[in-house]
Amino acid sequence: MGQLVHQSRITITREAGPTRKAVIEGFDEPVYYGVHGGIKNFYKVNPEKEHAATLDHIVGAVGG
Repeated sequence: MGQLVHQSRITITREAGPTRKAVIEGFDEPVYYGVHGGIKNFYKVNPEKEHAATLDHIVGAVGG
């Protein structure tokens, strides 16, 4: 097995409805996940505030 170079330490908590807060070790500000646009329409939810979905972050990381 190769050498471990990084281990992510993240705590995710549900705030309200589809909104989740991720606290990532080493960063001062949390990251918020939720729904927006077509995703909120698909799930028929109307969050108080729209946030990027986890899928948006995955696509951005792969395409970035």
